[in-house]
Amino acid sequence: MTQPKIKESGIVDVVFGENVTVVKPANLYGCEIGDNVFIGPFVEVQRDVTIGDRTKVQSHSFICELVEIGHDCFVGHGVVFINDLFSAGGPARGDKSLWKRTRVGNHVSIGSNVTVLPISICDHVVIGAGSVVTKDIEVPGVYVGNPARLIRKLTPN
Repeated sequence: MTQPKIKESGIVDVVFGENVTVVKPANLYGCEIGDNVFIGPFVEVQRDVTIGDRTKVQSHSFICELVEIGHDCFVGHGVVFINDLFSAGGPARGDKSLWKRTRVGNHVSIGSNVTVLPISICDHVVIGAGSVVTKDIEVPGVYVGNPARLIRKLTPN
């Protein structure tokens, strides 16, 4: 009987701002975390991710490569970001040229169990729990559903 290859989760090659809290176990590598950020347990933040100041990432969330999250954001429990749209009919299988970027603006709240495809979200947006964001969000407001749709515009303070 052969033995499996076992790898430890951990924190490797991360640039941290001031006053960051990470609750273990967490898997962070090759990313940049701003000042006063909170990252809950069972979170993975991959290479080439940037998380802005005063952002909170709740437990069990997955932030894949090529994601940028702005300042003063909230990422709820179990949020999943996706960078591979299976454009070749299946997983890119290491061909990162097929991956796409995601940009989340400032003052964005993403509810629990949201799935975010590679899109852009403007500032001052709330995304309801369980929603699936499939297209760019260009108008500040509250978005819900699958696919996520605007149900109410917001006026930024």
